Amino acid sequence: MTCLLRLHDVTHRFGKVLALDGLSLSVPEGAIYGFLGRNGAGKTTTLRVLMGLTPPDAGRIELFGEEIRAVPVRLKRHIGFVPQEPHFYPWMTAVQLGRFVGDFYPTWDDAEYRRLLRRLDIPTDRKASAMSGGTRTKLSLALAFAPRPPLLLLDEPTTGLDPVARREFNDQLIELQREQGTTVMFSSHLVGEVEQVAHAVGIIQAGSARFEGTVDSLRAQVRRVVGLDEATEASWLERVRGDVFRADEAAWRANVLPPGAVAERLGLEDIFLAFARTDEVRAT
Repeated sequence: MTCLLRLHDVTHRFGKVLALDGLSLSVPEGAIYGFLGRNGAGKTTTLRVLMGLTPPDAGRIELFGEEIRAVPVRLKRHIGFVPQEPHFYPWMTAVQLGRFVGDFYPTWDDAEYRRLLRRLDIPTDRKASAMSGGTRTKLSLALAFAPRPPLLLLDEPTTGLDPVARREFNDQLIELQREQGTTVMFSSHLVGEVEQVAHAVGIIQAGSARFEGTVDSLRAQVRRVVGLDEATEASWLERVRGDVFRADEAAWRANVLPPGAVAERLGLEDIFLAFARTDEVRAT
């Protein structure tokens, strides 16, 4: 598996607050990677590090096959970004914004941008201040995809959208990613959204990675064990929280639980809550 980006033991502090605590993760090339964590877990700080806006205090970054300490401008030009709350010059139309943003990207494809405006049903002559929240979010997506970046970062882009607009945005993201083959990393605290969109998932808790892999492997590894006496707790099990445990899928098949204990499969939301509820909320 080829990875477009990796973080190795990345740490960052905001004063006394430890926002990233030895974070390591790998994003497969050509995949949609769901970065899942509760608010304050360190998701935004991670994306800021990858955008070169927040240099790490320690650790290493591998980006586009190059090992770096912080992301330089020459690499930023190959990264698209969709923020949680898009901000545009309010008097500009979508066409004017395209001309403005396009000047920053040597790979800007104006024909593709105009196709995206049509595809996403974004009015070309309406000022940004007159657009709905959902339309501004779609405009942000069009601006991010138009330079055809190999990497796209999205910071909880559907926050504030109603369920219909959120589903529409995610469907369009999936289709555009398939068309361009872009590697996408998007953060979210919405489990259903990650389940709908992502090929791979990483769970962050208090600035550290707790899980990384496919959604199916997450379901296979984490289960609730009912009737397990702490005195006879199996050594091959890793306690996540309470009666929720993690083990390799092979270990679940190869080992036998103590008498009276039964393992139950969990949905993705219950698994996420088991990780997230042990979290210490930290500023991002």
